Amino acid sequence: MAKSDIEIAQEAEIRPIKEIADGLGLTDDELIPYGHYMAKVDVAKLADRPEKAKLILVTAINPTPAGEGKTTTSVGLADAMNRLGKKTVLALREPSLGPVFGIKGGAAGGGYAQVIPMENINLHFTGDFHAIENANNLLAAMLDNHIKQGNELGIDPRRIVWKRAMDMNDRQLRQIVDGLGGVANGMPRQDGFDITVASEIMAIFCLATDLMDLKERLGRVVVAYTYDRKPITAHDLKAEGAMTALLKDAISPNLVQTLEHNPAFVHGGPFANIAHGCNSVSATKTAMKLGDYVVTEAGFGADLGAEKFCDIKCRLAGLKPDACVVVATVRALKHHGGVAKADLNQENLEALEAGLPNLLRHVDNMKNVYGLPVVVAINAFPTDTEAELDLVETKCRALGVNVALSEVWAKGGEGGETLAKEVIRLCDEPSDFHFSYELGGIKESIEAIAKRVYRADGVDFTTAATKQIAQLEEQGFTNMPVCMAKTQYSFSDDASKLGAPEGFRITVRNVKVSAGAGFIVALTGDIMTMPGLPKHPAAENIDITPEGKIVGLF
Repeated sequence: MAKSDIEIAQEAEIRPIKEIADGLGLTDDELIPYGHYMAKVDVAKLADRPEKAKLILVTAINPTPAGEGKTTTSVGLADAMNRLGKKTVLALREPSLGPVFGIKGGAAGGGYAQVIPMENINLHFTGDFHAIENANNLLAAMLDNHIKQGNELGIDPRRIVWKRAMDMNDRQLRQIVDGLGGVANGMPRQDGFDITVASEIMAIFCLATDLMDLKERLGRVVVAYTYDRKPITAHDLKAEGAMTALLKDAISPNLVQTLEHNPAFVHGGPFANIAHGCNSVSATKTAMKLGDYVVTEAGFGADLGAEKFCDIKCRLAGLKPDACVVVATVRALKHHGGVAKADLNQENLEALEAGLPNLLRHVDNMKNVYGLPVVVAINAFPTDTEAELDLVETKCRALGVNVALSEVWAKGGEGGETLAKEVIRLCDEPSDFHFSYELGGIKESIEAIAKRVYRADGVDFTTAATKQIAQLEEQGFTNMPVCMAKTQYSFSDDASKLGAPEGFRITVRNVKVSAGAGFIVALTGDIMTMPGLPKHPAAENIDITPEGKIVGLF
């Protein structure tokens, strides 16, 4: 019987974090230990070091129940590059407790390509998410308290746009009424919760360059509007100082290690379907100062995570990726071709050919829309046949892109050496990186993403969304990138449209500003910012032994 991820992780040798830091050339005063095996890095003390590394983006096809293994591939690729003598640092997002206890799983990789200590990383880790959640909720408390204490700013309780947050899937909290019980308990109003990874505080946390940039961004957060529709910010409530105080330790990136004792920064964790889906700028830039190559990932498929990595993170942080890896599995492509999950282990070239356009569209986007050198990584399964693998390779090479079989789940870094060699080769090729749209008009940016990246025929804006866009542009929020909130399962806003759908339109139902993060959020279809748990959540399988050993965590 195959070992579970947690069994592999718990049986692995783990080295003191100081050894990992020593390998990066970090001094004792640059390291902030969190126990024996985790630490934060004081980035202020690295300010004079240049960002010298090549930056490699790992993305994927639209996810399916069959799994793709993007994080596993990222970890294995970094291990493989280190095996080949290339000083490579990994930069990943932190897991949210929502999917850890829900259905998707954690974000520490899998098999023999993991970051450790995986239990800590998948659970409380260094407390970053708690700090983000508390900063979010402090602002909410100060907002409601201001209204209770006389409402000097003239806030319209019907136009409060700031929600509370918690890092858990809890559909019961999507829509609530609070402030009940009389005058002493506040002003009754309709309210709700977002999952912490969808909070603007998370986005700000991941885009801030230093402590004072964090404070300034927090002050710009729009929380409500007055009776005459003027925006009210966290600065108006005098909240940003205390919020920054809560985040002062969290903003330092977390250093851990892979199973093969290579360095990994795991920091920040916005979802890509409802937020911008990338680890912190601080972690990425720190990694680029300490290594010669940096492997990072963006959430979900390339239509979400990679689009936001390029159009938001790279634009706002001045980053330029050198190469891109698009991860797929034969099983997932057959699912996009119409095969039920139970039948994915059987060779089916017809279904594979029907599902391949999903991969090819993502590859075409990264190569031709963004101008990046691309390789396709096929995350290997024992059931893949030679004929199926040959078909994938033939179709990708027709686009001028090579394919590498990745066996990192089973073999760790050794199983990723073929992929690593191709990535190293691509990093030496010239790239013509550019964005999918230029700034200047909210509708125009949304339409550019929908048409160029999703390949939609166009965008339909609800009456409410059209009105919101007009108000935001009137308030001066025109020249900002757009963060699209869309289902991760399809290029369209309809999760049932698999493969590479055509002849569809995107419906934008709500548009809001994340002024501190520096982008506009457009909600499409029926996407929600607070997920719910499945019928049988993963939490049912997680337990702890009398000795304190966690079991059942993947």
